[in-house]
Amino acid sequence: MRIRRQDYHDIERIIEFDFVRATEAAALNSLQWLGRGEKEKADAAACDAIRGMFDLMNICGEVVIGEGIKDDAPGIFKGEQLGKWMPGAPAFDIALDPIDGTTNISKGMPNSIACIAAASPEEGVKVALRDVPSFYMMKLSYGPAVSRAMQIAGIDTIKLESPIEEILLSVAKALNKRVQDVVVMMLDRPRHKTMTAEIRRVGASLRMISDGDIAAAIGPAIAESGIDIYLGIGGAPEAVLAAAALKCLGGDMQCKMWPRDDNERAQLIADGHEKDLGRVFFADDLANGKNIIFCATGISDSALLRGVKTQGSNTITHSILMRAKSKTVRFIRASHDLQNKTIRLRSDSREHSI
Repeated sequence: MRIRRQDYHDIERIIEFDFVRATEAAALNSLQWLGRGEKEKADAAACDAIRGMFDLMNICGEVVIGEGIKDDAPGIFKGEQLGKWMPGAPAFDIALDPIDGTTNISKGMPNSIACIAAASPEEGVKVALRDVPSFYMMKLSYGPAVSRAMQIAGIDTIKLESPIEEILLSVAKALNKRVQDVVVMMLDRPRHKTMTAEIRRVGASLRMISDGDIAAAIGPAIAESGIDIYLGIGGAPEAVLAAAALKCLGGDMQCKMWPRDDNERAQLIADGHEKDLGRVFFADDLANGKNIIFCATGISDSALLRGVKTQGSNTITHSILMRAKSKTVRFIRASHDLQNKTIRLRSDSREHSI
């Protein structure tokens, strides 16, 4: 006898704290590898903890955007099933990055987080979390004040494809700042050489990061981050995770596929994505609908969250939890008693002390 799927109202509201427990577990279990030069082991520890937490959750979760594909590192992959998958359990599409900033954690540097976006079925929404086929995307993200200024003007006053000077001047006007007071965050990469030179020529303030562009792209929508826009070329899966968070925060982003070379461009065209190569994707294109939640826990300090701290017999984690439907944003400071706290790991289906 087939069991009818349970019809929960606002199921993401009921289950959302279990997603936070998953990112907390990833942060706590990977902390042992902070600064030890073993990014693959840190990633494996985070993945093991996330899978272990999902093994306790009564959901039917399917990974639609996974991690680890780019460099064959340990990861949770597209198509993987998470949760108990009991008959009738609520369904979720899941996008996640167990550690965004694995190089940072291996070097003991700032800007690493564990994050998850999830979407429950919604009428009229076919694809909630878009799996972009390109390896990289060109990205521009900004906070609610810039979004509101664009809505008031009634036109797209800030465009991804505009000259950088025009973008910076428009952002400055929207934020009622001088252009030299606008803070731009960007990955420190050779491919950004021309853009960084132009930002400096215009006079805006530049903040370069080595890795971890999910937290960086979300930063402009967090008032306390000190970041006004994020600009540059980074991973496509990371763009979707950032888009989910920006929808919850009232910010927005613009992204465009950025093929690395002629071979990737030709493959994208052969796979039927030629029309999308010139398309500018906004946050709602990448993370569509209202039944979306986003959560993250800091591992090392970032523009989004403080990292894990040990205080005597307690370990302190800092997380963020938000929903697109209500736009409620929770900053969660949790104290974990090291004498009692355990983390369930998938590798042996047992509870482990930190």
